[in-house]
Amino acid sequence: MHRQRKVGIMGGTFNPIHFGHLLLGETAYQQFALDEVLFMPTKNPYYKKLSNSVTEEDRVKMVQLAIKDNSHFTFSGEELDREGTTYTVETLRDLTKRNPDCDYYFIMGADSLYHIESWKDTAQVLKMAVILVAGRGDLSSSLNSQIEYIENKYDASIHFLNSPSLQISSNDIRRRVQTGESIRYLLPRDVEDYIYEHGLYREDKNESGRDQKGLKEPVI
Repeated sequence: MHRQRKVGIMGGTFNPIHFGHLLLGETAYQQFALDEVLFMPTKNPYYKKLSNSVTEEDRVKMVQLAIKDNSHFTFSGEELDREGTTYTVETLRDLTKRNPDCDYYFIMGADSLYHIESWKDTAQVLKMAVILVAGRGDLSSSLNSQIEYIENKYDASIHFLNSPSLQISSNDIRRRVQTGESIRYLLPRDVEDYIYEHGLYREDKNESGRDQKGLKEPVI
């Protein structure tokens, strides 16, 4: 009997990608015996305005540089190739239609699970993918309650990722570049070099300076 391939999806703006993203992908790969993890930058997420100084090409290149030495990490332009606003449900519909031999495992942070009912067609998302959620230690009790609530309401399959917690955020990296602080050891060296060589994040003075915690589809 043919075995279904187990494919993880790491979605996000990756602006920029950092060690927190990579560690989460590697943890999911190991813990759930995945065959592959797709790193899938979003094109036009409805919940976040991307900086004008960083192009789609920049984000793609940084992801490619970050994952190039990991044979089970794969870059996916699935959402970049689609016009208009990107929604997780549409991505999963396209993937499952084209690849019926694959089971998909959607990797997200705890914040995304708390807001998952604000997504487009939540029930369909939870039907088409197993959810792998990473949380911080201080969230464990409330996160378990949220997992139980969503599982019962939608007959969903949600699992907790036992990933070490790295308190790294793309927002903080951008801020550090603006203020001249070091970003070493927060992201791969090739990505760091790319940021400085291309002068990224120097002109973002008008950005809000904080992560948006509102209604959002997954950025980790």
